[in-house]
Amino acid sequence: MSSPESFQGVAAVLAGSTRSSISSLFSLTGRVALVTGGGRGIGLEIALAFAEAGAVVYCLDKPTEPGKDWLTVQKHVGQLPAPEGGKDSKGPSLSYLHGDVTDQKAMWKIVDDIVAKENRIDVCFANAGILQEYNCLEYPAEEFQKVMNVNVNGVLFTAQAVGRHMERLGIPGSIIMTASMSGTITNPRRSWVAYNTSKSAVLQMARSMACELAPKGIRVNALSPGYILTNMTRDFLDSNPELWTDWKGQNPSGRIGRPDELRGAALWLASDASTFCTGSDIRVDGGQTAW
Repeated sequence: MSSPESFQGVAAVLAGSTRSSISSLFSLTGRVALVTGGGRGIGLEIALAFAEAGAVVYCLDKPTEPGKDWLTVQKHVGQLPAPEGGKDSKGPSLSYLHGDVTDQKAMWKIVDDIVAKENRIDVCFANAGILQEYNCLEYPAEEFQKVMNVNVNGVLFTAQAVGRHMERLGIPGSIIMTASMSGTITNPRRSWVAYNTSKSAVLQMARSMACELAPKGIRVNALSPGYILTNMTRDFLDSNPELWTDWKGQNPSGRIGRPDELRGAALWLASDASTFCTGSDIRVDGGQTAW
């Protein structure tokens, strides 16, 4: 029979538990997370959210050294309060790793090293991805393959690298894959056949791996952003100013989303607040796929 401490919400109250319910559900204290594409943009935003929730976070990206924004965020994380449990309790942290998600063996080795140091891995945010635009009838084979290598193979290799240790250590971990609303719909007036195809593949990968890994207690879900105003997106829109109004008008909310508006959904998927959610696609797109 379950102890009162294993209950949450009303069941916990009725069982006489004094355990704090809702705040503990979203805590990542004592957990270790890997975020790919974590040097900037959405990846850095989610890495910060995980750290603020108490996690030890490793950000992996392709540049050999992190940029100014990442270093500023790392400094902020270093000033976060230590968790309850005294000065010896390991607090949140942010570390940078250089790596290529398309290199399967290298990704496995990177995570092997993380686990050797931390003795665990609890959360994977497979976020690294690229976007190119070519006419679908003229798309160069090597460029199409480049998108698939990063956006599909890279996500698989990252999930494998983390999932192998979750299975070995018996950790009921959470693997989150960054898909896109573009995996479900086609972006109006954009020639993104490779990107759209790759994100649709990520959605099916998440569903397939979720069903395969659920008996091991490992959850796999996709997070699908809509148009989000990262620095990269802003540069693209500034080069194509007519798209500012176009993109805002494509969703019922009438605006482009902010990176921080993905934090809640990502933290929910990473934490114990979503323990019965696997094989799902969480869309954060201002309602664009609801039209």
